[in-house]
Amino acid sequence: MLDRVLRRLRAKIEAGDYVVTVHADDEMNDDGLSVLDLESAVLAGTIVERQRDRETREQKYVVHGEGTDGSPVGVVAKSGVTGRAVIVTVFRL
Repeated sequence: MLDRVLRRLRAKIEAGDYVVTVHADDEMNDDGLSVLDLESAVLAGTIVERQRDRETREQKYVVHGEGTDGSPVGVVAKSGVTGRAVIVTVFRL
């Protein structure tokens, strides 16, 4: 099942069919990461954990991959109500 989720998430990233939350943008800026780092991490990474949001009960997925410079990057993503991928947060590992 996680392979199917990862394939869908990668397809959304490749198509540019995703949104980055304000929190994710702030975290990327704090860690010196860019949108290219987030894309790189998802496109070459793996899902390491599935989480359930406490408030909305939605499934979120933690992806570990590498940024454009090869450094380890984590991404938390979910499927939005519009069908777009929602990047919840991005961080250096």
